[in-house]
Amino acid sequence: MARTSTEMPQKSYCVVFILFALAIVQAVGYDTELTKPCDSTACFDELHGSLGDCSCKVDTIDFFNNVKIFPRIQSIVTKDYFRFYKVNLKKECPFWADDSRCAMKYCHIKTCTKESVPGYETGYNNEYVDETPATKYSKEAQSDCKSDLDHDPQLSYLNMTISAANQYEIAKWKVHDDAHDNFCESDDRDADADYVDLTLNPERYTGYKGPSAHRIWRSIYQENCFRPKLNPYESFPYVLSSDLSNLCLEKRVFYRAISGLHTSINIHLCSKFLLSEKSLGFVAPPEGEWGPNLEEFQRRFDPSQTMGESTNWLKNLYFVYLLEMRALAKAGPYLEQEEYFTGNPTEDEETRQAISNMLGVIYSFPEHFNESSMFKGGSQVETLKNEFRDHFRNISRIMDCVGCDKCKLWGKLQTQGLGTALKILFSDKWNSPEADPSSGKLPLRHKSHKKLQRTEIVALFNAFARLSNSIRELENFRIMLRSNRDESLFVTCQLIEV
Repeated sequence: MARTSTEMPQKSYCVVFILFALAIVQAVGYDTELTKPCDSTACFDELHGSLGDCSCKVDTIDFFNNVKIFPRIQSIVTKDYFRFYKVNLKKECPFWADDSRCAMKYCHIKTCTKESVPGYETGYNNEYVDETPATKYSKEAQSDCKSDLDHDPQLSYLNMTISAANQYEIAKWKVHDDAHDNFCESDDRDADADYVDLTLNPERYTGYKGPSAHRIWRSIYQENCFRPKLNPYESFPYVLSSDLSNLCLEKRVFYRAISGLHTSINIHLCSKFLLSEKSLGFVAPPEGEWGPNLEEFQRRFDPSQTMGESTNWLKNLYFVYLLEMRALAKAGPYLEQEEYFTGNPTEDEETRQAISNMLGVIYSFPEHFNESSMFKGGSQVETLKNEFRDHFRNISRIMDCVGCDKCKLWGKLQTQGLGTALKILFSDKWNSPEADPSSGKLPLRHKSHKKLQRTEIVALFNAFARLSNSIRELENFRIMLRSNRDESLFVTCQLIEV
């Protein structure tokens, strides 16, 4: 009994010391910028409750994604149809001299030959048949009617040729029409475009950093995002959450979508970080040892390192996840009718069934993003929508300025995926008075006259898979931080008792 009574004051001292230490850490975290990440769960302390600009909550999305969506979408993107992405990584930067190419081996990608893409030679590229008016009405495209015995060429002659000058003008009309609906510049038809097997080129930390990488995001935030006013912090290009409410809904949605995409990319880099180029033992993996870097995650997302903005950035991840999931729901009936052709009937059928199954789960989500509240009323609506689209197109072009090929690959893919989602949500051709607002579905008639290109579908699903993976990785980092905190508290108590 005497020993027990002696231990009681020691435990009391332990509790008091811990509370005192936590109070000091909290005070320092708010009043100064730490040079090292704090060992706490501060990254997640405020990550709960409503997201804002929608009725959904963080906890609802966490459960829905981690339990229902994540295993399904990760399985889908391993299918052959979604593994191969056609992209032009040789485009010159249209805004500044690209003088900072990444020389590290982890920046480079492995491209594929066209012949190695499943189904390429038996129909993979049928969707790229040019049916533009400029081609339809050229002299070479006209059929020969002389074999018809009842045909009198003199009486029924119709001049179907169009001058080269007019063909050029018609081609410009098509470019204009496409630009009116598309949020990204598609380069998969470029002569320099190559197929890339995404499973051989996973998104992860490559070592690409410094002024070149910072210039990309600074240009996106400062020159292409809507801003209520100039940020007083020159080294902090983001819009402060206190100023975000001064923007209209449409501009807030734009900023939050870009911020959410940026957050997702940062989480990918933290979760697939190069821990060591050589592992322990005699046999070292040729690609190095990769895994989660908790210190890097805290550096990027601890409130004390981000002027208190990191919680809002993490919420923006959930927000853009909702945005893309809503696009999948809206285009669901269309996507369920796609063939997903690769030349392998068994796998194609498995892909169709897997997509149908996941879309059925998505339809059941109770709190989809409601895009119908945007771009409504007023004479400036069309101008605002054009601004919205043009700003995003510009961001898609900035991705050609990335100096690391692997970073450029995943930046272009995820930007195109988000652009495809915005196209589905806000393009007039994807809107219909027959749509069912309660389920978020479009009528199937859109299948006949509005088709997504293969690269758009591949980008949309892979981009959504990346967002889903980021939310799942957040749970892993949350567990790691809790484990570190509990271990630190235990060690502190043991030291006091000794």
